[in-house]
Amino acid sequence: MSKYSEENISRIGNAAIYIAEHTSDLSKTKLLKLLYLMEERSALKYQQPFLGLPYEVWQAGPVAKDIYIDLSDGAILLSKYLKTELVKLDDGKDAQYIHPVAAFDDEDFSAYEIRLMDEVLKEYGDKTATELVDIVHKENTLWYQIAKEHGLLDAFKKHECNNSDYVIDFTKAMMPCAAEYYKEALAIHNASNAYNSDHV
Repeated sequence: MSKYSEENISRIGNAAIYIAEHTSDLSKTKLLKLLYLMEERSALKYQQPFLGLPYEVWQAGPVAKDIYIDLSDGAILLSKYLKTELVKLDDGKDAQYIHPVAAFDDEDFSAYEIRLMDEVLKEYGDKTATELVDIVHKENTLWYQIAKEHGLLDAFKKHECNNSDYVIDFTKAMMPCAAEYYKEALAIHNASNAYNSDHV
C-alpha cells in the first residue's frame, strides 16, 4: 500500500475505525465488504469516489486487494488505526477480527461522506460476513456480471480459483453522462492521491 498517500491511508484507516465503532463482530471479510458497499453506493448514487480503491472480482466478492494484504499481514500500514486478532471459530476455521486502536477522526471526511457511511451501516452493519458475501454475489450485482462475463462463476463455485485481476467498473451500471462525471471525479481523486504520495 506504499503507493497510497498518508492522507489516503488516514482516510482508509478512519473509515475502518468508523465501521468498527458502529458494528459488532468486525471480521476482515465483513470490513472489506462494507468498504466495498460504501464505494459502490458513493459511485452509483452520487457519482463520486469514496476512498477510490480498486476492487477486484474474487471468489468471496469484490476485494480491495491492497487492504486485504495489509490486514492479512496484521495491519502493518494501517497499524495507527487498527489491529487484527486471529480467532478460532466454532467450526474450527480461523478468522481475523478487526479492532480500532484509535478514536475516529473526522478531519478527512465531509458531511456527505459521514452520511454515506451511516446509510450503508444502517442498511448492512448488522449483517454477518457470510450475509454480506451473499449480498454482493447476487445476480444483479456488478461482481456477478463481471464474473459471468469472464467465465469465473463455475471456477469460483468449484473453488478452482479464489481471485482474479478483473476490476469492478462502476460506470457499467451508470447512464453515460453519470459515467463521465464519475470518471472525471475519480481521475481528480487519483491525481490528488498521486501528487500527495510524491510529496510525503
